[in-house]
Amino acid sequence: MQYQISGKQIDIGEALQTYVRNELANAIKKYAERPTNAQVVFSKSAHEYVCEATVHLSTGLTAQAKGYATEIYSSFDTCAEKMEKQLRRYKRRLKDHQKERVQPVEFSGASSYILASETGAADEVEPESLQPIIIAEMETNIQSLSVGEAVMQMELAGAPLLVFRNDGKNGLNVVYRRDDGNIGWIDP
Repeated sequence: MQYQISGKQIDIGEALQTYVRNELANAIKKYAERPTNAQVVFSKSAHEYVCEATVHLSTGLTAQAKGYATEIYSSFDTCAEKMEKQLRRYKRRLKDHQKERVQPVEFSGASSYILASETGAADEVEPESLQPIIIAEMETNIQSLSVGEAVMQMELAGAPLLVFRNDGKNGLNVVYRRDDGNIGWIDP
C-alpha cells in the first residue's frame, strides 16, 4: 500500500510518519482487504490539529475520516478510530460486494464546477445575465457501481450525494440523503 503523509503549513517529522503508517496499516488490515493507497493530511485550525485521512480500496470504495485534537498524535488517533469504525461497520457489505464484482470499478471522466453563491442585501442590483459565475473548474471521476455500492460509497465518504454510472442500466444515476434521513435514488 502506498502512503502519502503531508502537512499543510506545518512540518511533519519522520517519527509521526512512521507512527501513522504503522497504526493505519494495523487498523485497515483488520477490516479491509487489498487497500491500494492512503492519503493523510495534517493541518492546524486555531488551537487544534486536524487530521484528514482518505483510504482507497481495490473495490473502488473510498473511506474518509477527520479527527480534531489539541495534539497532533491525538488528532491522528481520533481520525484512525473513525476510519476503523467505518470499515468495521461496512466490512460485511464490502466483502459481499467484492464477491459479486468480477471486474474492478471503472471510472469515467467528467467536469466539476464550483459556482459563486448569490449572497447580499435585498436591494442588490440584478445580474445582467443568468449565466452563473464559475469560480473553479476541475476534472472528476464518475464510478461505475451498483446502486448498493453507490449508497455504501456515499456513506463511507460522508457525502450528501453521489453521481455514478449504474452497472445494471449503463446510465448516469444519483443517490442522495433526504431530509428525513432516508436515501433517495434518481434513475432518469
